[in-house]
Amino acid sequence: MRHINIPVFIPHLGCPNQCIFCNQRFISGTVEFDVESVKSTIEETLSTVNDNDECEIAFFGGSFTGIDHGLMIKLLDIAESYVRIGVVAGIRMSTRPDYISQEILDILKRYTITYVELGIQTMNDEILAYLKRGHTVADTIKAINLLKKNGFEFVGQMMIGLPNATPEDEIYCAEQICKLGARASRIYPTIVFRHTELEDITRDGEYIPIALDDAIERSANVLKIFIRYGVECIRIGLSDSENLHSDQTYVCGPNSPSIGEMVKSKVYFDNICDELNCYGAGVFNRAVFIECAKGRLSQIIGHKRKNIIELKSKFGLKEIKITENSELDDKIKITIKEENSCD
Repeated sequence: MRHINIPVFIPHLGCPNQCIFCNQRFISGTVEFDVESVKSTIEETLSTVNDNDECEIAFFGGSFTGIDHGLMIKLLDIAESYVRIGVVAGIRMSTRPDYISQEILDILKRYTITYVELGIQTMNDEILAYLKRGHTVADTIKAINLLKKNGFEFVGQMMIGLPNATPEDEIYCAEQICKLGARASRIYPTIVFRHTELEDITRDGEYIPIALDDAIERSANVLKIFIRYGVECIRIGLSDSENLHSDQTYVCGPNSPSIGEMVKSKVYFDNICDELNCYGAGVFNRAVFIECAKGRLSQIIGHKRKNIIELKSKFGLKEIKITENSELDDKIKITIKEENSCD
């Protein structure tokens, strides 16, 4: 079964703030929002799905719970009509921590809400202030507790490579998202978009975006946290549909449509290295056999066979063979010819 989000973008509606990295009108590819087009957007996507696909209507792009309540209810009514006839499983939305209140949640309780996605970004108050987010870490914790108290599950969205953020800040943020009970997560390396304050301070040299390799490594370290806590990471990086490659939108930053695959590949590489390190010199000039879950072969091999090349060089391996094993989950199984003990 495929899971398909039917995205309905509401660019910057309901958000009086202008975070220094944000220009939602360009990110979403939508300048004007037409309520009457919502049904046609949903219908168009539904026409492309199979009967066994699980679909959700997702209100993305702006702070959904911050828009006019009348408009929010109208949009929710439209979405819920598709839930009632059984073609959509539920509704999800992205919003800000400071736009969660008991009044809002009392409205949401009338509908089939699967997840509320919170733009947490960082759990560092100094960074939040620099970003002009308009909320604090305390607001984030309050919103999460209120969501859980009212029976809602949340997805924690965080960013990598923000101004003044360290890798330690990012690991701490991921740990807090897990400890606060997130159902899932998203990781977004910081991209500099046009018509943002971040573009201005980048051109002035006040901010230097992290390189792609750094973004991959730092995102991989965060992903390991989510894996350890059993919190699913449903996306790494912005999607192709969000105009990342347009010269009218993108300025600079770790911009790759395949960054998610590269991050997962880096996690596998590190895990293989950790296990091979147990053998020390015992793996030199040996053949290593790696079994992985079905569909993970390309991630183990790496982009342009990067993992294979680096593993052979790092450990002096004679040969690496990788096969898929449908009985494995996302863990790997390593066997070494004439294997020594790893105790």
